[in-house]
This record gives sequence, structure tokens and C-alpha cells, in this order.
Amino acid sequence: MAVCVCPVSVSVETPLQDDVRALIEGLNAHLLPLSPVEFQFKMNAQEMAGEDTLVFVARDDSGAAVGLGALKSHGNVGGEELGEVKRMFTLPAVRGQRVGVALLEAIIGKAKELGHSRLKLETGIGEGYAGAWRLYERNGFVRCGAFLDYPDSGYSAFFDRELG
Repeated sequence: MAVCVCPVSVSVETPLQDDVRALIEGLNAHLLPLSPVEFQFKMNAQEMAGEDTLVFVARDDSGAAVGLGALKSHGNVGGEELGEVKRMFTLPAVRGQRVGVALLEAIIGKAKELGHSRLKLETGIGEGYAGAWRLYERNGFVRCGAFLDYPDSGYSAFFDRELG
């Protein structure tokens, strides 16, 4: 049986748009029951609009925002230019239609273009994160230890991908 793939375009946009803010709110609502709030490392729209962060928005063929992700640049950390994947989310209606793949590929491509040698990310642990883990692992990310100032709390999983 063929899977209908939602055609999307992905571009860097400001998170200060109402439809992008709605995606951020949807992500926050999705995460709320999955782990204690103190172990959810969210960025709000204003933080995502900072100079160190690029926000990628996936839009369907009607122009509706159906997913988002972000690339936060940390500069030189431990001798490597470090980028971090943040705030990955797709609307439930388009899950399984490769929207997350399109977003992650755009983030990886931009990270390489910006000269990042490594990408890392923090996500949660548990069944609610199974789809995210599959996405990251299928796209070359491997489990690693805590990084930057994230605590090794037992509520987070950390992933790493060398960009070369």
C-alpha cells in the first residue's frame, strides 16, 4: 500500500508569525505530559528569533505551516563548530509523511553550509519520543552523553552527528 507523502517546502522563517507560534504551542502541549517540566528545555518564539538560531518551517502546498525545527549555533565548543537541532515538531495530521525528514535534511544542509562540524540534540525518553528517535537514528545521529549544560537526568536522550 502506497503512503501519500505530504508535499512540503521548507524555508528559514521568523518564528514571530502567528502560525509558527501556533506550532510552538502545539509542540509545548505535546511535550507537557511526557516528562517533568524542569527537564523540558524549550525555547520560546522570542528566543528562537535570536541571532544564533535559524527556524525552519515546513509548509504544505496550500501554504499552511505543518512543521518546524531549529538550528542553534553554539560556536566553537571543544575545538569543533557545534550546532544543535532544537524544537522539532510536525502536526499530528502529517506525521509519517516525511515532513520531519524534510526539516531535518534542511537543518543538516544549513549546518554544513555554515561550517558546523558537529550537530547534537537533546530529546526525551519514553514511548512518546519513539518517532523522534527513529528520525534521528535513520539520519545518521547516534546516542551520546549529555552536552553543554544539559543535566544527565534520566529524562533526556542525547544524539550526535559528525558533519565532516
